[in-house]
Amino acid sequence: MKVIDVLNKSNKTLFSFELLPPLKGKDIGLIYETIDPLVEFNPAFISVTYHREEFMYKRHKNGLLEKRAIHKRPGTVAISAAIKYKYQITVLPHMICGGFSRSETENALIDLNFLGINNVLALRGDPMPTEKLFIPEEDGHNNAIDLVKQIVAMNKGKYIDEDLENTTATNFSAGVAGYPEKHIEAPNLDLDLKYLKEKIDAGAEYIITQMFFDNKKYFDFVDRCRKIGINVPIIPGIKPISTKKHLKMLPSTFNIDLPTDLVNEVEKCKDTNQINEIGIEWATMQAKELIKNNVPVVHFYTMGKAANVKRIVQSIF
Repeated sequence: MKVIDVLNKSNKTLFSFELLPPLKGKDIGLIYETIDPLVEFNPAFISVTYHREEFMYKRHKNGLLEKRAIHKRPGTVAISAAIKYKYQITVLPHMICGGFSRSETENALIDLNFLGINNVLALRGDPMPTEKLFIPEEDGHNNAIDLVKQIVAMNKGKYIDEDLENTTATNFSAGVAGYPEKHIEAPNLDLDLKYLKEKIDAGAEYIITQMFFDNKKYFDFVDRCRKIGINVPIIPGIKPISTKKHLKMLPSTFNIDLPTDLVNEVEKCKDTNQINEIGIEWATMQAKELIKNNVPVVHFYTMGKAANVKRIVQSIF
C-alpha cells in the first residue's frame, strides 16, 4: 500500500519507524531483531535508509594506494522486499541522489516496481566525508527535487530513453524530508521552505521531518509550511537519546539543538542506563503531546535499537 493512502485512510495518529541496513558482511537477522519487538504495535510503515559508500586509501609497501570501500550498508531494495513479504507491512525505501546516475536511479526504481514496492522517500543525501559540499555523480541529480521529477515522469511512463515504446507507467508515491530547524546548507528557514514547497509542487505527497527534541519547533514548522501553501501531511520524526555521546553527535550530525532541560538531565546521569531512561521519558513526553495535537504519524528513528522504542510505543499506542 502507498504511504499516502495509509495516511488518508486513518483518523488517528499512527506509528512508524526507520531502520538502518546492516553493515556489509552482517546478516539480515539484525533487521528482524529490530522489527520483531515492534510488529505487535501495527506500524503504518517501516522506512529503510540508504547510505553511500565511504572510501579509504590503504598504502601498500610498494607505495601504491588501494582504494577500499568502507562503511557500506548494501541492500536497501532487497531489505525492503524482505520486510514487505515477511511481515506484510508497507515499506518506504529511501532513495538518494548521491552515488547514483539518472540511469542507475531509473534501474533501482524499476526493481522496486517489479517487487511491488510503490513508495520512495526521495532525498539528496549527504556529501561524502571528504567533500565540503555535495557533489553529484556524473549525469546524476543535484537535488531531491530532480529525483522527485524523475519518479513522477516514470509514473507517466516516461523513461530516460525517449525512444522506448509502449512503456509501463509506474505507480510510486514519493515523500521528502523536512527540516524544522532548517537544512544545514540552507542560509535561512524561509529559503529552505521555498525549496520544500517546490518539491511538493513537483509531486511529493508527504513530508517526514528530521528529528527534533522540542515539539514547538515542529509545530512552528508546520504553521510556516501551511502559510506558504504546503498542505500535505507532515510526519514528525523523533529519537530517544540513549547515550551521553548523543549530546555531541546528534547536533553535529543532524544540525539540531537539544533543549537545555534535556541536556541538564543527561549530564546528571551516572551511567548509560540512567541516560536511556531519560531518553525514553523525554521521547514519551514528545510523542504524547504530538498525538494530542493529531499528527498523522509519530515516526521513530531507531538507529537499529528497538527496546527503548518499544517501551515508548507500548505506553502510548
